[in-house]
Amino acid sequence: MKPSIRRQRGIGLLSLLIGGGLLFFVAVLGIKVFPDVMGYFTVLKNVKATAHDPGMAGASVPQVRSAYLKRTQVEGGTSVSADELEITKEGSEIVISFAYSKKIPLFANVSLMIDFDGTSK
Repeated sequence: MKPSIRRQRGIGLLSLLIGGGLLFFVAVLGIKVFPDVMGYFTVLKNVKATAHDPGMAGASVPQVRSAYLKRTQVEGGTSVSADELEITKEGSEIVISFAYSKKIPLFANVSLMIDFDGTSK
């Protein structure tokens, strides 16, 4: 009987280290970016809810800003203040838009810059 010689299968140490390093980098990136992305979606939700509120039909700009401020005090999303909102009217519909940039430090002297913008339309 001849012993059968099989080639060993599996992942090599170098591949394991490279894959682990990439996975670690993606995890750190996600942990750092996730709160700011969730903040953007909270602001967008507040803006849309304020613009589509039935009580805002004939509201003035200060009234819309005040309603947005009250909504952010309850729901959060303080990335955009009421003064930074651009409020216009298209027909009988109130359109609220915003834009801001966020610089997220990753490590050492490397940062990620994200431009957020949204509208209630």
